[in-house]
Amino acid sequence: MLNFKKETREQLLSLARERGIYLEGNIIKLVDTEEDAAFDEYVKEAIKKDEQSRKKRLEITKQVQSQNKELTEWKKHNEQLNEDLKKALQDAEKSKETALSDLEVLQKKTQYELIGSIVKVSLWIICGIGVITTAMYALSLTLQLQNDILENTWSNMFGIMLTNCFSIIGTIMGVKYANGKTSGSSAKEIAVCKNCSKPVT
Repeated sequence: MLNFKKETREQLLSLARERGIYLEGNIIKLVDTEEDAAFDEYVKEAIKKDEQSRKKRLEITKQVQSQNKELTEWKKHNEQLNEDLKKALQDAEKSKETALSDLEVLQKKTQYELIGSIVKVSLWIICGIGVITTAMYALSLTLQLQNDILENTWSNMFGIMLTNCFSIIGTIMGVKYANGKTSGSSAKEIAVCKNCSKPVT
């Protein structure tokens, strides 16, 4: 047991009255009051306050542990959300690349079909004009008719047909060259876009 001198007991009692400060901890249980009623009451009050203080500290500890647990769960949840977001962004990027590739293929197919249609129509027109003009010229020769306009038209027609054929071929080659150049530029832009963080417009 711990025995305090009378002066020490009075100081403790004074400190409790004036400032509300009491002894704390297990040491209180070892204090001998020496049949001092006032000091005995002080010790009982100190034990009571120490128990209340321990309960508060225990509640705070439990609250902190609960908050730490919630923070840990939130952290795991946020990490999972970040992983899902990264995966979704990667899937979106792949889908975008696939869509761009399909769009480019569709554009090329449409252009080739359009060019084919133009060439077919042009050839049918040229051949039709050639056949009609040739038939008319042959008819005029058969009937022994002299028609200088028809003769000049028939002779010039082959030159026009040859010129138109070269024009069509030149147009087709030009379109193919432009498509090839555009595709190369698009590939370079995509490669540059993958190496930078800014979108290519």
